[in-house]
Amino acid sequence: MPVKPLDGITVVALEQAVAAPLCTSRLADAGARVIKIERPEGDFARGYDKDVFGESSYFVWTNRGKESVVLDLRQDEAKARLHELIAAADVFVQNLAPGAAGRLGFGSEVLRARHPRLITCDISGYGEAGPLQHLKAYDLLVQAESGLVAVSGAPGPWGRIGVSICDITAGMNALIGVQQALLQRERTGQGSGVSVSLFDSAADLMSVPYLQARYGGKAPARVGLKHPSIAPYGSFTCSDGREIVLSIQNEREWASFCAAVMGDAAMAVDARFCDNAQRTANRTELDATIQAVFGRLTYAQAIDRLTEAQTAFGAINSVHELIAHPQLRTRPMMVNGRRAEVPAAPYRTAWDGDEFPPAPRIGEHG
Repeated sequence: MPVKPLDGITVVALEQAVAAPLCTSRLADAGARVIKIERPEGDFARGYDKDVFGESSYFVWTNRGKESVVLDLRQDEAKARLHELIAAADVFVQNLAPGAAGRLGFGSEVLRARHPRLITCDISGYGEAGPLQHLKAYDLLVQAESGLVAVSGAPGPWGRIGVSICDITAGMNALIGVQQALLQRERTGQGSGVSVSLFDSAADLMSVPYLQARYGGKAPARVGLKHPSIAPYGSFTCSDGREIVLSIQNEREWASFCAAVMGDAAMAVDARFCDNAQRTANRTELDATIQAVFGRLTYAQAIDRLTEAQTAFGAINSVHELIAHPQLRTRPMMVNGRRAEVPAAPYRTAWDGDEFPPAPRIGEHG
């Protein structure tokens, strides 16, 4: 069994839902011992669904390889036990409601004063300052508050991004912060505090629309499968009804696309389409011209032409088609005594195992 980079590191996680559990699951993947503190009724993410052999898909995804300890932190004995666990830990992660950890006696600054080598990570909705710092935040609410929904999807009714993007991004940012703090401790011998919010994470994702609106004077519109500032970039329908998404990123690709796919090399220097700015300004006419060609090609014929032109393209797949996708990597994981196949970690490492360890039962390691 290969040595993992976080072997010997202990993480205590007072966590629930998605953001913090995602962070600590990745720490567990890297070898850390993660002790998950749950209330007597368990992490409420256990009840989101029962789709994986009776377990929640969210919980299975974000809690593999952890230990579960149940503590009712309304009781002094439970608080004392948690203090004991933290005293022996390298990292403490929490994402309770705003101010809750501090009221319970587990504020990060207090803990680091008591344990100078401890790394603390607080994950919140809106951070530790500002007028909304005490506002509860869940993924969809932050998608709306940050403007993500204003640049996503097609014109018409608002829609959420189809996965918990703010939770996921906050969890990954917390992971980055904790790993950097561990490296810093190797240099200084001192722990430090990491603070991550869902709103800050969403705002970072919104950097390009923000900069375009603030300094370019125009926010990107909701354009469905098109790209607000690159053309051609979107979906086109073939003669057999199948759709294909394509993307042109530079003028070399555009010239090749015109010659090999459109059968019209002169189109590359047409004044309406001669560079990306002109193509974007004339997107309606451009897309209609491209659709006219794709409408005469079967899906297979279109793929042949796009391959010849070395144009980037992709299929529009359903979730069931993802399950059968030849490029999908999965790893087995036992859930309630049965083998589930779950998506593999998005990075490959020398210390990857053959399968994921299971997620814990409530209080299994108490």
